[in-house]
Amino acid sequence: MKNLKRQWKFIVVLIAGAVGLISQFALHSKSLFSIGNLQFPVHAIIIDIIGILMAISLLLEIFHDWKTGRYGVDILAVIAVVSTILIGDVWAEWMILVMMTGGETLEDYATGQANKELRALLDKTPRIANKLVDGKITEVKVDDLQVGDTVLIKPGQQVPVDGQIVKGTSSFDQSSLTGESVPVTKNPGDELMSGSVNGDVAVEMKVTKAAKDSEYQSIVALVKSSQAQPAKFVKMADRYAIPFTVISLIIGGVAWAVSGDATRFAEVMVVASPCPLLIAAPVALVSGMSSMSAHHIIVKSGPTLEKLARAKTFAFDKTGTLTENQLIVDQVVTDDKSFDQKELQSLAASVEQQSSHVIASSLVKATDKDLIHPVTNLKETTAQGVEGDVDGKHVKVGKLSFVAPGHEKLNVTSTAVYVSVDGKFAGYITLKDKMRPESPKTIERLRRQGAEDIMMLTGDHKQVAEKVAKEAGITDVRSELLPSQKIQAIKDVPKHLRPVVMTGDGVNDAPSLTAADVGIAMGAMGAKGATAASESADAVIMVNDISKVNDAVAISKHTMKVANIDVLTAIGVVIIIELIAFTGVIPAFWGAILQEVVDMITISLGLLAKTKPSDKQFGLEEK
Repeated sequence: MKNLKRQWKFIVVLIAGAVGLISQFALHSKSLFSIGNLQFPVHAIIIDIIGILMAISLLLEIFHDWKTGRYGVDILAVIAVVSTILIGDVWAEWMILVMMTGGETLEDYATGQANKELRALLDKTPRIANKLVDGKITEVKVDDLQVGDTVLIKPGQQVPVDGQIVKGTSSFDQSSLTGESVPVTKNPGDELMSGSVNGDVAVEMKVTKAAKDSEYQSIVALVKSSQAQPAKFVKMADRYAIPFTVISLIIGGVAWAVSGDATRFAEVMVVASPCPLLIAAPVALVSGMSSMSAHHIIVKSGPTLEKLARAKTFAFDKTGTLTENQLIVDQVVTDDKSFDQKELQSLAASVEQQSSHVIASSLVKATDKDLIHPVTNLKETTAQGVEGDVDGKHVKVGKLSFVAPGHEKLNVTSTAVYVSVDGKFAGYITLKDKMRPESPKTIERLRRQGAEDIMMLTGDHKQVAEKVAKEAGITDVRSELLPSQKIQAIKDVPKHLRPVVMTGDGVNDAPSLTAADVGIAMGAMGAKGATAASESADAVIMVNDISKVNDAVAISKHTMKVANIDVLTAIGVVIIIELIAFTGVIPAFWGAILQEVVDMITISLGLLAKTKPSDKQFGLEEK
């Protein structure tokens, strides 16, 4: 609403100028009345009314900002408008109004897309549940479910509320909630989290929590809570506000005192109008955002670039962010000298080739097609494993208790499938998350770019998380975290290690993305949970490449360097012009024209943010 209000201000000022021009030059408007030496023709009255209204509006904003402890350069704009009204220089006044409202509009364009609602997350919230009443299915609203109700969860359906299985066994995909890369088998008595997705078998569940108290809905609440408490951040131009305002007022005041003419003060105030300062940073930020887009990174607000440029701590989710959300074969361990590793993997993959389970499909994908043979007499035992005949051998693949009872003491901490051949335990195959090939280099480059702390925040198991972290080059590992614990980990980062950048891809990452100073979502189309993460993030990487985080940091650093140079250049040029106006050689109207020249210089410098950052900013050079 505020952005729309500012755009309307700009439009009203342009319309007032057009009407004023028509009135003055086409209709030859005459003065309606005069006060002393001041004449008030129609066009002057129109522009003065607009100028007074804009000045009052700006004053109200200034008082509001002062209450919150923020001091900007807007007070100079008010003084400039009032000064031109008092000396009767209508078109100098109009020029100031154009640049003032135009700068605000440009600033809004650069920073106006923050704080979007999590539409995707809300759209995915379960709304209908299959309630069982006397053995019959009745569709009810999720909000109407009561603790103790029995609900049927069909294959492929999302769990509507938190509950406990009372009948059936199935695997549940919890990756978008906890970050676990492998579906978890749930048996009668086990707890189910709302938002998890059922596998291939229907189960009956007793409701243990109402919808508003369930896990999925709590994630939505966490995101809204984080959005309601945005981090405080001072805009770049405001950092120079007080010294620039003081210097300009001193120059204008001395000019008035020396000349004894209030017009001289007004002439200085016109060239002191802060339009170049208001435009400098937004132009650079828009250019930087454009450069981000060219690198397949969508940045939703200008302040995101400022925070990214100063970021000291980077946090990453594991599954789907540092890894590819895909399992690969890690080890093949044989227990029978009759089989070598290649043959054991061949037999296991052959039996698993018709299974849709993520472990089975990953094993088959990791096995050479020539090693996968036809299988007969295939039989699947729900949540246990599969068995069948391959090349005259009866092969069982799955859980250890299913494949080889009596070997339960075997301690394997990784994700694994066990294999028996003709009733004899033959070995096991471990799988691990497939690391993105660019992840280790991304972490290394972030350190070169100035990162002081890099941590992994994941809901996956400790052993799995530590293996991935070691391969990626991360030493600060936080595992088995719920969404609320991820938020707390981000909040606990000390002030001297901020801003904090969080990168993630799933629904479970949405709250921590909004809690971080900068949230970056791996938002490649089709990624699980990517839409929800993208809506809650400040920046979205549109390609499946984590190294784009490096590009985002590099472009941000380059953009802010250009913006700082631009602002300081604008200040320097304006002060020089103020000193010239001090002598009285620049009438107010021409002072406003000079402001336009400074604005053009400012815009030209700001556009340099589109140029390529240096290799050092990209983290490609050794420190």
